[in-house]
Amino acid sequence: MNEYVGRCFWGSNDEMYMQYHDTEWGYPVDNDVRLFEKVCLEGFQSGLSWLTILRKRENFRTAFDGFDYHKVAQFGPDDVDRLLQDAGIVRHRGKIEATINNAARAIELEKEFGTLAAYFWQFEPDASARPDKMSEAEVRKLAQTEMSKNLAKDLKKRGWKFFGPTTAYAFMQAMGLVNDHTEDCFCREKALNARAKFTPPKAKTV
Repeated sequence: MNEYVGRCFWGSNDEMYMQYHDTEWGYPVDNDVRLFEKVCLEGFQSGLSWLTILRKRENFRTAFDGFDYHKVAQFGPDDVDRLLQDAGIVRHRGKIEATINNAARAIELEKEFGTLAAYFWQFEPDASARPDKMSEAEVRKLAQTEMSKNLAKDLKKRGWKFFGPTTAYAFMQAMGLVNDHTEDCFCREKALNARAKFTPPKAKTV
């Protein structure tokens, strides 16, 4: 991998970061299991570095049945105890229990909207709400936005845990609801092209 191409300020200091930055971050996602994984991992990241989460991601996938939320929703107290003993993940009871709770809430969203993707893509911000030029300074200012506040508020109302507006915005960046690759990053145009070819899923009609 070429280390000298222009990348976002955060994506050039580690091989794992570079891989994630170049191939995942900011590209549109509509796969429900991947979306649930991103929601959960952003929650686990709270208070930690994202690199810590990336290094543990395969362990998380194993521990949480590939983030199949239909399976995770069935986890009980024994599973919580098992996960608290798993050194391969972040052993935080509140975050583990939130993941199980949120799996059940995800099933509810799926029933209401048809897919998780249809729900989340409703929160794509209008272009007029986005910076004209995406610089490092602009990205650093975007810890949370009105749309991420709206998303976090709506999920809280629906019973989701460990998903505040800052986590919501990080999730929006990760799943491509926003493209925060900076103007000098070689991935910005790639992410823009991917979004142009992408059709956001619509909620089911009754």
